[in-house]
Amino acid sequence: MRHLLNGTIAAHGMALGRARLVQPSRYSVDTRPLAENEIEEQLELLHRALDTARQELRELRGKLHGALAREVNEFIDAHSLLLDDAELLRGLDDLVRIGHYRPGAALKKQRDRLSAVFEAMDDPYLRSRKEDVEQVINRVISALQRQTSPEERKLAARVGEILIADTIAPADMAQLAGNGLLGVVASSGSAYSHSAILARSLGLPMLVGTRDALSNIHDDDLILLDAERGEAVVHPTAQDLSRYRAWQREAVIEGRRLAKLANAPTRTRDGVDIGLLANAETPADVAMARARGADGVGLYRTEFLFLKHKGLPSEDEQFIAYRDLVMGMGGLPVTIRTLDLGADKADAAGLVVRGEDNPALGVRGVRLSLRYPAVFTTQIRAILRAACYGPMRVLVPMVTQPDELIAVRTLFKLARQDLKRENIDLPEKLPLGAMIEVPAAAINVRALLEHADFLAIGTNDLAQYVLAADRGNDALENIYNPLQPALLRLLSHVISAGRRAKKPVSLCGEIAGDVNFTALLLVLGLNEFSMHPAQILQVRDRLAALDYAHLRRHAAQLLRAHTREQAEALLNDIVGAPPH
Repeated sequence: MRHLLNGTIAAHGMALGRARLVQPSRYSVDTRPLAENEIEEQLELLHRALDTARQELRELRGKLHGALAREVNEFIDAHSLLLDDAELLRGLDDLVRIGHYRPGAALKKQRDRLSAVFEAMDDPYLRSRKEDVEQVINRVISALQRQTSPEERKLAARVGEILIADTIAPADMAQLAGNGLLGVVASSGSAYSHSAILARSLGLPMLVGTRDALSNIHDDDLILLDAERGEAVVHPTAQDLSRYRAWQREAVIEGRRLAKLANAPTRTRDGVDIGLLANAETPADVAMARARGADGVGLYRTEFLFLKHKGLPSEDEQFIAYRDLVMGMGGLPVTIRTLDLGADKADAAGLVVRGEDNPALGVRGVRLSLRYPAVFTTQIRAILRAACYGPMRVLVPMVTQPDELIAVRTLFKLARQDLKRENIDLPEKLPLGAMIEVPAAAINVRALLEHADFLAIGTNDLAQYVLAADRGNDALENIYNPLQPALLRLLSHVISAGRRAKKPVSLCGEIAGDVNFTALLLVLGLNEFSMHPAQILQVRDRLAALDYAHLRRHAAQLLRAHTREQAEALLNDIVGAPPH
């Protein structure tokens, strides 16, 4: 019998497939205390399970290519580092050796204890690490169960399945997508979570917040996932299937139409040129950016060079990566962001400060770079050398106050002098910009503009800091929203300040590539967007349907909104009203 479940759209699209139900992990834990003569044998079981979990992540990393590898390797690296965390491992050993816990009970106790610690934290970044810890320890528990219970199997998928789960980790989503997964229906989660962002990048339709999915769907049920309406249809009727076939035909036509926009200019309906740049971190991103007609790279994430293996990348290793990026863009401008390690990223290089009371508000981004001037200077030298191969500018993350930009300029000046003495070719000029993701930087942006050649707004972090709301927390979806009046006014303030100073302002957060917010950003006066290259054609198409002058005339009206709901209603009225 047909049954309809409603959810929140996290990634648009439709899919028809068989349900693959994954219930939340419920492991049977042996709580009997260990006898003294059992301890060494049980420790060996625990360490073997840890090794199995590490090997699974290594194998997964090796299997991923292209979009999958690009999108998910950061999360795999983070989980791999947690499996090598000395404090976690020492705690597990102590529970077995001293507390006489069996391995499964020790893992569960560590998982529950750490989850409770993270859950109690006020900071949204640290609370979000709870999910990482749970996923890593659950992976080890699963490996342990497979040693003692051969029937226990690893998560796998068959071609043509739709995953039904409470949540899904990005690494698992990537693995399943590579095996033919068609879509995801999650009973919890947020449209702003990392998994949702990954689903959009991979073109996997996804619903979140589908509350009754696990209790109303069974394995092998036929599911029509309609992430255009926000519905999961169990046992769809002939009418449902007809709607799906019509969507498929339209999707093919739309795909062909969008493909023709790859070489089209990016221009609004009233003839205003808009810059569409790509966020990138791999050669595959660069290739896609060129294929989709990007105007350049608006954000190149250099920290991934520091995450892919333990230790620090050499100057030559960094230089080659930056040089190849610049040459790969064939003369189009490239913006390289300096090292942005911090509380929300893994730290294979061993740079992040340990033991901070609140790392998310601690030594991150430029603060970390300035703490290690020798490491930073190595990166600066590599950037300067690569800048001779094409147009480049440098973006400094997590800027709070002008003296940080002054310090960075000083290090660039000193590195330039050293390279000149070594008779190395150098660019005549290298623009230096500030990333606006700290509220203090946004409020005091005029002071920063005295020392910055351009600005790039990082709305993901800025929104979290301004609203004190984690984008991955589905309980806060009513708060974490780009249409919050306080955030709108802050964005308008930054964009207007850049315009008055006659300095470029781009926006490289998630909303830059979301066509639902393209009109909003034009209202605020933005004319340079940076996004995942997969989103460029859709945004270019949306821009062609919008009248820039008409939208700008209503900016003051939108900025007077008192609530998110009021702002949303006003924006709908503004976009829907004919230009005059």
